[in-house]
Amino acid sequence: MVMMGLLITLIFVAIALLASVLTRDKAKGIGISIMLWFYFTLIFDGIVLFLLFQFMDYPMEKPMLIVSALNPIDLARVLILLKLDISALMGATSAVFKDFFGSFWGMSLAISILLLWAFIPLWLSLRRFNRRDL
Repeated sequence: MVMMGLLITLIFVAIALLASVLTRDKAKGIGISIMLWFYFTLIFDGIVLFLLFQFMDYPMEKPMLIVSALNPIDLARVLILLKLDISALMGATSAVFKDFFGSFWGMSLAISILLLWAFIPLWLSLRRFNRRDL
C-alpha cells in the first residue's frame, strides 16, 4: 500500500512538472495540474461508469482491463484491493481483474504501467526544460 502511494505521488509530481514546464504562467500551470488530478480522480471514473451502463448488454470485462491502465489511480486501486484480498468490492469485473492482475505477470505489467505513467511525463518535462531558452 505504501509503494502504491509513493508511485501515485511520483506520477502526479511528474504530471505537475510537465504542466508547469509547458506553461509560462505559474497560475495556469497549477490550474492545469489540479484539473488533471481532478480528472483522474473523479471525472474518469464517471465516464467509465457511464460507458459501462451504456454497454451493459455487451461483455466489457476485457476492455475494462485496458481502460484501467489508462488511469494510474484506478490501476493502483485495483492492485491494492487485490493485495488486500477484498476483490469482491470491485464489482462485476472482479473475477477478470483477479485472474489477470492477481498473477505475477499481471502484477508486473501493472507496476510497469505505473512506472511508465511516472517516467514518461518526467522525461518529457526534462526534455522540454533543457531545450527552453532561459
